[in-house]
Amino acid sequence: MPKKNEMKATASKRSKQQRKFNSKPEQKKRRAQRNAARSKMEKKGKVSKGDGKDVDHKNKGSKKGRLSNKDSNLRVKSIKSNRADNRGTGGRKKKTKGTK
Repeated sequence: MPKKNEMKATASKRSKQQRKFNSKPEQKKRRAQRNAARSKMEKKGKVSKGDGKDVDHKNKGSKKGRLSNKDSNLRVKSIKSNRADNRGTGGRKKKTKGTK
């Protein structure tokens, strides 16, 4: 078994890239904010472990990367719809008024 901060000799290139990306300080902060939002909604009873729901941030964050965990910025969505709404990275387009 590899030691801390080491990878298996058979690790793929993609897994190495993902490990490097996820270990960046700004990504650790964003992950902690997402976990805090999920925990907040669990305490309110809106979601539970294994329920097939995601906690979505309506406002995806500022340029600084801060996610707001205010009640008004959080909503519960199905996993399918939340992960399809990643605007700008191949997800569904935002609905705009006045267009067909």
